[in-house]
Amino acid sequence: MRQQCRYTLGAVLAAVYVIGEIVGAPLLGMRLRPERARPHLAAGLVVGGPAFTAVGLLPDAHPLPLGLLAFVAGAAPAAAPGGLRSLLTALVPDRAATQALSVESMLTAGIWALSPAAVAGLALGVSPGVPMLLAGALMTASAAGLWLLPPGWATDPADRDGQPMFRLMLRAWPVYVMGAAGLAPLALAELVLPALLEHRGVGVGWSGPLLAGLSLGSAVGAYVYGLRNWPGRLHLQGIVLLCGLLVCTVTVALVPHPVALAAALACGGFLQSSAMLVRNLSLREVLPPSAVAAGYSVMYAAVGAGYAATGSLAGALLEVTTPSGAVLGGVALLAVLIAVAAVGERRTHPVPRPVSGPTRSGGKRPPPGPRSTGVRGAGDPERHP
Repeated sequence: MRQQCRYTLGAVLAAVYVIGEIVGAPLLGMRLRPERARPHLAAGLVVGGPAFTAVGLLPDAHPLPLGLLAFVAGAAPAAAPGGLRSLLTALVPDRAATQALSVESMLTAGIWALSPAAVAGLALGVSPGVPMLLAGALMTASAAGLWLLPPGWATDPADRDGQPMFRLMLRAWPVYVMGAAGLAPLALAELVLPALLEHRGVGVGWSGPLLAGLSLGSAVGAYVYGLRNWPGRLHLQGIVLLCGLLVCTVTVALVPHPVALAAALACGGFLQSSAMLVRNLSLREVLPPSAVAAGYSVMYAAVGAGYAATGSLAGALLEVTTPSGAVLGGVALLAVLIAVAAVGERRTHPVPRPVSGPTRSGGKRPPPGPRSTGVRGAGDPERHP
């Protein structure tokens, strides 16, 4: 009974952590000063890391302070993903942004593939609190690595045409919906897959290798998408990828053969990472450069909200239907999100972006070149591979 209570408390703390990310990302991201991003990001990591570590050090503490620590651990560094992504794209020529974001997605997928095995091995072989202690220490130590990077990136607030940041963030709402839809299948796979395997008479232990296959598929998808320019506008690419992801998720729900299940998950990971790249490129297309970092942070919150909503729906459906029915319920939500994103994307318009090379904060930019629509290759005489 005590062990079951620990599992319940762990699930609640994980939910509180995600809520912290959802709240912290837009609040802190929209207040990030591009030219002085480093101290802002470092402060978030230095606060969030010890809070995360404290949760692992105090497993028997009262749930209320544990919940507060989990919230701070999620909220404090929530602007870091968006800020670092903006810094990454500022360090490369504009035409190479796709390749830079592709490499970032490959690294993320690799970490997703290795983390479950690492966490299980450390928790079972050493101590249950070790994974959290290690994660908190790495988060805190990463703040020192920021001093190996430029202090920020150059932007011109005048590119907003006097519009407040909040209104600019609302302009990109279809991209946020697309981002939420892109992560929904991952929530279904992580939360429903063990129950689905057990329902079909397959060993639950296969869930680890199957999820690793999904992550490896994500790494391959990110690599392939970054190899070349793909036809069609970004919003059309995103809708096509999400529809393919929808088919893969339906296959997971309805086809019982384990090989087909593994293939559907790997294919879904392939399409999912490509859809994630498209959503990041779409933000660069519909937001002025000075607002892109805030847009990434709002996207981070939207993706977390989509993950939480899909997981909550699937968990509730598991109480009243089969695991296949729970997955199909998540598919229905995914279909609604795709439809909303498709309708909303038709009303958004690209923002012209100057073609520029890498700069360091405070450095001089080269003379402005031909203006681009934000679509990869458009307005650029060199179409990168």
